[in-house]
Amino acid sequence: MFWQIIIELAGGFGLFLFGMQLMASGMQKAAGDRLRRILEVLTTKPIIAVLTGIIATVLVQSSSTTTVMLVGFVNAGLMTLHQAVGTIFGANIGTTVTAQIVSLNITQLAYPAVAVGAVLTFFGKRRTSRYIGQAVLGFGVLFLGMNIMSGSLVPLRENTSLLQLLQDFGRSPLLGVLAGAVFTAIIQSSSATTAIVIAMTNQGMLDLPAAIAIILGSNIGTCVTALLASIGTALSARRAAVAHLLFNMTGVFIALIFFRPYVSLITLTGGTVARQAANAHTFFNVFNTVIFLPLLKQFVAAITFLVPGEDVAVEMGPKYLDKRILLTPDVAIGSVRQECLRMANLGREMVTEAMQVFLRDDAKLMQHVLQKEELVDSLEKEITVYLAELSQHSLTKAQSKEVSALMHAVNDLERIGDHAQNLIQLAEQKMEERLPFSEQAIAELEDMYHTVDDMIAKAITAFERKDLLLASQVVDQDDVVDNLERVLRKSHIARINEKICFPPSGVIYLDIISNLERIADHATNFAQAVLGDF
Repeated sequence: MFWQIIIELAGGFGLFLFGMQLMASGMQKAAGDRLRRILEVLTTKPIIAVLTGIIATVLVQSSSTTTVMLVGFVNAGLMTLHQAVGTIFGANIGTTVTAQIVSLNITQLAYPAVAVGAVLTFFGKRRTSRYIGQAVLGFGVLFLGMNIMSGSLVPLRENTSLLQLLQDFGRSPLLGVLAGAVFTAIIQSSSATTAIVIAMTNQGMLDLPAAIAIILGSNIGTCVTALLASIGTALSARRAAVAHLLFNMTGVFIALIFFRPYVSLITLTGGTVARQAANAHTFFNVFNTVIFLPLLKQFVAAITFLVPGEDVAVEMGPKYLDKRILLTPDVAIGSVRQECLRMANLGREMVTEAMQVFLRDDAKLMQHVLQKEELVDSLEKEITVYLAELSQHSLTKAQSKEVSALMHAVNDLERIGDHAQNLIQLAEQKMEERLPFSEQAIAELEDMYHTVDDMIAKAITAFERKDLLLASQVVDQDDVVDNLERVLRKSHIARINEKICFPPSGVIYLDIISNLERIADHATNFAQAVLGDF
């Protein structure tokens, strides 16, 4: 009997999770890339950020997923900490919608939903209708899982020892909070925890105080996902994850202080115990947001104090591109040149910081390089699209030639960023494996880096000033770097053969000089855009 209950409960829980994932996936696909754009754009004002968080979480059916996305946006510099925190407030409210749906006694709709969803999914002619069908199918599967879970728990109503333990969660709310937090941290879904709580209340196994205590704990446990996602990210991203935890923990602490009055307040909402448990979940997050939203600036300041450090934010997106000036090609080309200069300077900074990480084991700079790589990739796409649109206008022969040169230049600048990222990965491997490098090897790498950096600097100046002489010097200097790479490679292989050098370190050394040589090639190509030789 016991194992049958466990198997049925686990099967129902699995169906519930699968249905929730299916519904979320369908809604996300139906929304398309609009969800990301909503999160990136509609978070400028606190109240708008809250509403955006609610909408996004209703779509993805998981506050953890929304918060992980927010951590990613903050890490990429697409969103400030202030914007992310407001959106997290909304995400906590949005995740309670699942509990409200589950608490409705509409399991009779499960089979029709599965039928309708399956028809739309497999026979829908339009992609959007198939995605909507997937969401409806997930909705039906979710309720089938709930029905199976509720049915599997019926025999346990006769187990007085278990019932006594569960009721202790109501008499000792802290115990219930702990149980809810641990369970949710393991399954990483507060919605799933709430669903099980509602299934147990439907069978009379949990009273309202015990249900509320466990649900409060689930709000703490759900923070684990974002905390794990923030490991190794930028300072602001880690602060966003900590903000989620502190926001929920503070709310739970306040709720525990006023636990009995809170339970009494929830009973006034009426309905079944399951409905009241769902209401408690919603009211808790709404009350928490109402308390914290007016104090958003102070809350962000507190997070900044608790997670100290200097945060270097990278301003994302193009600064100079404006589609309104496409009708004046000379001005538009000038704006592209400005954006290319910005991109070139970012590339040079990335190479410098990547080599500092490698030569000085300065791990703090790693995240700076990765953030700038995101920006460089983004700029390459934006500039290329802008130039493609510009080329559709009436251009002179000289303008067409310059547009073509800029197309090539942008591609080379993006490749410099890629090689800087390669250098970061090699530096990370060196530090993780604690690979030794001789003073001679470090000195050789430093010398080659300075030569390459000088080439990049000259190429940038030549591009900015349209200096043909300086651009020619960069092209000539490329031969010097090529020869230096060959000499260093040959001498280093000799050291490896003579067992002077540790072989794994030798492999990384060769990869470093190879990447530096390729960076020099792309800097040369960038200079050739000035000469018109591409």
